[in-house]
Amino acid sequence: MKTSKNSKKIKNLTASGICLALCLFLPFLTGQIQQIGNALSPMHIPVLLCGFICGPYYAGVIGLVAPLLRFTLFGMPPLIPIGIAMSFELAAYGIISGVLYKALPKKIPNIYISLIAAMLLGRVVWGIVNVLLTGVSGIPFSWELFISGALINALPGIIVHVALIPVIVIALNRSLRRGVGA
Repeated sequence: MKTSKNSKKIKNLTASGICLALCLFLPFLTGQIQQIGNALSPMHIPVLLCGFICGPYYAGVIGLVAPLLRFTLFGMPPLIPIGIAMSFELAAYGIISGVLYKALPKKIPNIYISLIAAMLLGRVVWGIVNVLLTGVSGIPFSWELFISGALINALPGIIVHVALIPVIVIALNRSLRRGVGA
């Protein structure tokens, strides 16, 4: 029994490490795409996947740490306000996707419910943190800026996430049921 718990922890730590590495690496790929590279939100994908694969604790930590580590290593995203707001947003993504996926029956529609709820609530967290950060700096964060940043500019990423993440989760679930990678 103890070996099984340790094995699960090792698998979660390994998968979380891979997700963190992807958070650092994927923006280099999408940053090369003019106009929509950042709108694809490449760091969001591994954090959301981590929520589904490893659960809320691991994904929350990866989401919180990834933008800060990326700033420390590569100078991007700018720490204030983008990096800090993104840290809280991604932590919310990971926690919410992990909690909902764990709580709901393992059916395909519930993958979408978990994903969309995480994306919506994560964007609300992003907006709240931006209001707090811009309030301190004296720069107003308006409703228009929230809609623009959370929905309009993020639309390419939203589409990619909704199209890609459930397919990956379904494929991982099927491979685990067949014993691949066990």
